Amino acid sequence: MATPTVTRPGATTVGPGPALGALGPRRRPRRGLGRPDRQLVAYWFLAPWLIGILGITLGPMLYSLYTAFTSYNLLTAPKWVGLENFRLLFQDPQFMQSVGVTVKFTVISVPLVLVCSLGLALLLNTGIRGLSIYRTLFYLPSLLGSSAAIAILWITVFSQPGLVSDVMSFFGVQTGSLIGNPGTALYTIVVLNVWAFGATMIIFLAALRNVPREYYESAAIDGAGRWQRFRRVTLPLITPALFFNLILGTVMASQTFTSAYIIGGATGGPAGSLLFYTVYIYEEGFANFKMGYASAMAWLMLLALGLFTVICFATARFWVHYGDER
Repeated sequence: MATPTVTRPGATTVGPGPALGALGPRRRPRRGLGRPDRQLVAYWFLAPWLIGILGITLGPMLYSLYTAFTSYNLLTAPKWVGLENFRLLFQDPQFMQSVGVTVKFTVISVPLVLVCSLGLALLLNTGIRGLSIYRTLFYLPSLLGSSAAIAILWITVFSQPGLVSDVMSFFGVQTGSLIGNPGTALYTIVVLNVWAFGATMIIFLAALRNVPREYYESAAIDGAGRWQRFRRVTLPLITPALFFNLILGTVMASQTFTSAYIIGGATGGPAGSLLFYTVYIYEEGFANFKMGYASAMAWLMLLALGLFTVICFATARFWVHYGDER
């Protein structure tokens, strides 16, 4: 008589012989990190960024918002004065002058940067040889344009004697120091800002290369000329890039500091023609020790740029076109 085989529940038998489950105890699957452990590891990796955003960005911003309503000279404790700093701002002629200089610079330089960068991007998009080399060469000035070394170089180019004045005098034109002239000093900074248009050009070039070639072929079949293809096909399809460059360029132009401070000095150049808003903030905060006053100016700039951005986004639906729209 055969001896019955006893197996534990859940064991599997294959033909005669002992059950597979009876060969030994089943191994427990290895447990990985639990969900709380994974979250803890993620927070450890995010810790440097969190410390930076809280300690270097958000913390100082909130403290500057507090000091904007105080009288604070960096040496004694802040004293609450309410809206007094904001009231004094609009009675300060230098504040109004700095606003005018910054607005004038932004209104002139930003459109010039957009036009020059878009024109060069269109030229590079024609399929010329050595595109990567040209793209790199035109991008380099955007990395150097805001440096102190380029600002010092700009002084030697536009001062008297300088490169521009020497070249113009060779043709019999006496220009003098363009930086020392209140009527032309601001335009030297405009030229510097336009010279460093490489980043804007790269964004336009990427947008142009994403325009489907079929659209141009269809427009050409319909008899559209070069200008009509640009106006009816190219320009509408790159409006997202134009929108991005407009906002970013305006924000960056309004925050111009290094070149303006080195070229114009702390006093804002000849007759205050280079008294940019950021230069005046620095002068009031760290030279005159009016940190509360400077903080109020900084928050007014933040509100103005925020309002400009809101207006741009509110009006974008009328002129910015995206490819997935129906």
